[in-house]
Amino acid sequence: MRLNQATDYAMRAVLYLSGLPYGQVVEAKLIAEEENIPIRFLLKILRLLAKDGIVDSHRGVNGGYALARHPSKITLLDVVEAIEGPIAINRCLYAPEECSKLFSEHCPVHEALFELQKSITEHLSRYNFQMLRERVK
Repeated sequence: MRLNQATDYAMRAVLYLSGLPYGQVVEAKLIAEEENIPIRFLLKILRLLAKDGIVDSHRGVNGGYALARHPSKITLLDVVEAIEGPIAINRCLYAPEECSKLFSEHCPVHEALFELQKSITEHLSRYNFQMLRERVK
């Protein structure tokens, strides 16, 4: 499994916003400059994060972006799934009809991949952005 560049940028943007007073609105341009993210790419990412309720978009003269939830309520899993969709190690875990073994409950490969997927999901859920922000020096 490999997270794409958009997910990396999304994590950096949320981490940046987590370092601000909760609810503070900042322009996307400032986030892009501070985190070295191309502005056009960042705007697409911020739309996805807003769609999933991670950030709020504010229009107008004093517009920009702010966290929609407290950093302690946003996990790495939230951000990964907002950008990449639900974690699915193999298609048989999310589309049983595509399983060449017809989604056999006794398939050892299926069982192993399910455990791996469960472990990844649990680990990503353990880290929230308040915890991560506290690690920034």
